[in-house]
Amino acid sequence: MKTKTMRLATLLIIILLAIPGFTIAQVKAKKPKNQKTSKSEKIQLFNGIDLNNWVFKLKDPVIDPSKVFTVKDGVIHIAGDPFGYMRTKDVYSDYKLHVEWRWPIEPSNSGVFVHAQEPDTVWLKCIECQLKAGNAGDFVCMNGADMKERTDKTKIFVNKLVDSSEKPAGEWNTLKVICKADIIEVYINGVLQNRGTSVSPNSGHICLQSEGKDVEFRNVYLTKLEK
Repeated sequence: MKTKTMRLATLLIIILLAIPGFTIAQVKAKKPKNQKTSKSEKIQLFNGIDLNNWVFKLKDPVIDPSKVFTVKDGVIHIAGDPFGYMRTKDVYSDYKLHVEWRWPIEPSNSGVFVHAQEPDTVWLKCIECQLKAGNAGDFVCMNGADMKERTDKTKIFVNKLVDSSEKPAGEWNTLKVICKADIIEVYINGVLQNRGTSVSPNSGHICLQSEGKDVEFRNVYLTKLEK
């Protein structure tokens, strides 16, 4: 009787040990292969404090850029005169750019350059995403830059697709620029205003323009897109 009991106990132990082993094996068998997961990389182009990671170019080389481009309370203030721009030190491609801007006093003129090429000149080779009041969303193909939608090669402008979606002076606007391969899409306050294809060049620096009168920028960052 004792032997029989011991045999039953041993059998029971074997069964109990076998069940977890079987379960683990099954789980391993059903576990999917490792998949490549990539989080979108967010890059702060403006840190909200200073402009140490930017390069400056002004039409008048005598003027100190620190008098034209200033930071206060997390906002970039650009005087608009003389003409010029501040650009990123790094080159970017395949990204979603977020920029907020406003006219603190009265509507004026400015722009955001993408795919900007060196050497630095006041009108460098780039695609300008126009912010001029009433025309925000136009493309300007500057200094040899081009796109399929610029059918009239005597003109550098590609007009926006729909009526203006800008806000009045004093209110913040949002510009979203999606650059993917050789395509650019521009959204103003959530409205698709323009789309360019076969864009050349399709990578480069990003610039904030000084052209006209006072303009302010904040929350300038991009999110990298998978190529």
